[in-house]
Amino acid sequence: MSSTHHRETGATPAPHLLVVDDEAEIRALIQRYFGARGFRVSAAADGATLRAAIAADGVDVVLLDLGLPGEDGLELTRWLRQHWQGAIVIVSGRGEAVDRVVGLELGADDYVTKPFDLRELLARVRSVLRRVAPTPKAAPARDVLAFAGFRLDTRARRLTGRDGTEVPLTSGEFALLALLVAAPGRVLSRDQLMARLHGRDAGPYDRAIDVQIGRLRRKIEKDPAHPQLIKSVRGAGYLFAAEVAPA
Repeated sequence: MSSTHHRETGATPAPHLLVVDDEAEIRALIQRYFGARGFRVSAAADGATLRAAIAADGVDVVLLDLGLPGEDGLELTRWLRQHWQGAIVIVSGRGEAVDRVVGLELGADDYVTKPFDLRELLARVRSVLRRVAPTPKAAPARDVLAFAGFRLDTRARRLTGRDGTEVPLTSGEFALLALLVAAPGRVLSRDQLMARLHGRDAGPYDRAIDVQIGRLRRKIEKDPAHPQLIKSVRGAGYLFAAEVAPA
């Protein structure tokens, strides 16, 4: 979480949600519903207000509509992922598979179509917040794992590359990589990965896992077109093929 003053005092801060939508009725609906369930909720109607809220810090998750005036939500998704490490949930009336794939490719952690069920939206938000929450303290030998020249720090949620520099990962990418690294040599199905990451089964057109695998490969594979670390197993899922050891 980004509210550092809460961490310093030891208090647990309420998650800060920023809803970005040009429809005042939707903003008010989400503010009331999430506010009544322990969230601190802010609202923005356009990209300029979104940027100002992010610059002020303290936002944990953004609910982002794609159909904003003056600036496309997909471009805002790209901007957020370049300048901010929090969770992004796209909430849009664009329900076509291509829109979902593009949104996820640009770095969104989840995609919810309008009209939405508030209970499902709450579950999705809580799921992405669990992924960005600090990892509970583990045994020292398992805090940092090494594979193929990389170092994965599960407590700091940081991946260091072969040259010693940090590899930028979204919250979803880190959570997915951590799951794969924790089960080297074992095939994990899309349903298993979706259930562990999102708390739900993969639907027949849900390509979130495939999209995130593709993004991970571009960041850690020497040749993403011929992956040697994250391998596809036809009809079964994905397998992490590298040797993993405590660092």
